[in-house]
This record gives sequence, structure tokens and C-alpha cells, in this order.
Amino acid sequence: MGRVSQAQAEENRRRVVETASRLFREQGTHVSVADLMKAAGLTHGGFYKQFASKEALIDEATAHAFDEFARHHKDGLEQHGGQRGAAQQALIHAYLSPEHRDSPADGCPVAALATDMAREGEDHEARRIYTEGVGDFAEWLTTEDQDGITRLCTMLGALILARATKGSPLSEEILTTARAALTASG
Repeated sequence: MGRVSQAQAEENRRRVVETASRLFREQGTHVSVADLMKAAGLTHGGFYKQFASKEALIDEATAHAFDEFARHHKDGLEQHGGQRGAAQQALIHAYLSPEHRDSPADGCPVAALATDMAREGEDHEARRIYTEGVGDFAEWLTTEDQDGITRLCTMLGALILARATKGSPLSEEILTTARAALTASG
């Protein structure tokens, strides 16, 4: 088999990072390299041609997830004519929805990666990226009347609990109650 072009190698790398970003949010960073490469439609052997280690991929996939998340905030702000309050309210409704609860692979990296990042050493790049992303998200949620960290903790806790109780009436109640509490004065 011949060597792939530089353009194809870059495309393969992009595909692996995007696939890893989704799989890590859905299943955790313990996903095997073999399973990850299979999901990306590539061979296991090609992994180490692209990445120095799985840890390097975790770093890059975490950054990719937060970049997507930040673009989503920016797009929401544009969709609401630059009205930050309206964009925040729309985000809260979407964040605390059954659709977001049921789709961790496409959802918030703060919620999806929290447990994995808690296990990472403080010196790991993925943990630094995660911490910065949490801070940015809390800052984005801040209003004149409401602290962003409090809003984030409420949203995150509700989402995690709703995912853990999915299939029971309690799951929907958690989402509804948290959404109402966060939008009542916003």
C-alpha cells in the first residue's frame, strides 16, 4: 500500500480528532485506540503516525470539543442579534433539554468529560484545556444579576443527574426544575 498524501494525512488526523472528541464525550477517554480508529474508518496502525500517544489525542480532542462549544455560543449570540441575555436563555433551554441529555457525543464537554478530567493529573494538557473551558463557560453565563459559576453548577449538576436517571420521570423533572430556576429571573 502506498503512502498517503500530506493532504490525506491531514484529513485523516482531522477525522480521528473529531471522532475522538465525540467518542470521549459519549463513552469517556478510556475508549481504546483500536475502537477509536475503527470508528474513524482507519486502521489501528495509522494512529501512531498521527499522534505521539493517546494522551496527545485526548489533549487535541478536548481542545476540539471546547472549540466547537465556543463556536456554538458565538453562533447563538449572532442568532439573537447580539443580545447576550436572549442567547443565554436559549442556551439554558437547549442545555437542559431531553435532546442534550440524550446526546452526550454532540453535547457539552464540561459535563461529558468531568469525571475523566477529575482523574487526570494537574499537569496534563487536557486538564488545563478543560479548566480553561469551564472558566470561559462560567464567564459566558454571567449576567449583572447572576453569577456564572452558580448558573454553570446548576446546569451541569442537573444535566448529569438527568442523564443518570434517564428513563425515569425524575430525569425530566430535574431538567424542567433547573430550567425554570435559571430562566425565572433571566
